[in-house]
Amino acid sequence: MTPDQLFSLANLVALVGWILLIALPRQRWVANVAAWAIPGVLAGGYVLIVAMHWIGSSGGFSSLPDVAALFANPWLLLAGWVHYLAFDLVVGSWEARDARERGVPHLMVVPCLVLTFLFGPAGWLLYLAVRGKFRPA
Repeated sequence: MTPDQLFSLANLVALVGWILLIALPRQRWVANVAAWAIPGVLAGGYVLIVAMHWIGSSGGFSSLPDVAALFANPWLLLAGWVHYLAFDLVVGSWEARDARERGVPHLMVVPCLVLTFLFGPAGWLLYLAVRGKFRPA
């Protein structure tokens, strides 16, 4: 498969997790699938991509130009994207689980989940603001 094809597949896999979190928030199995299974699959793909394409690539993490050079490789750019997909879904899963435990109405969590899906840290910050209004049940 090409990096473009894997990009589309990874996005679809992650989207399934987000849809489950939004549509079936009270189902315990959803928490397991969205928090462990899907991020686990994405993490496995990430490890494989990095293992196969890291050696011999230019760039690194010591400066912004080095990161740009690293991500000039479409395979390593894909790995970076899959990294975001996996971690953002883990954060979104935590938000949904924490909201359930605190009794936060799900309709208040949905915008946080959408924002976490699209803009990771911004959605997490919004959720922290929302959860601050609720005490654990």
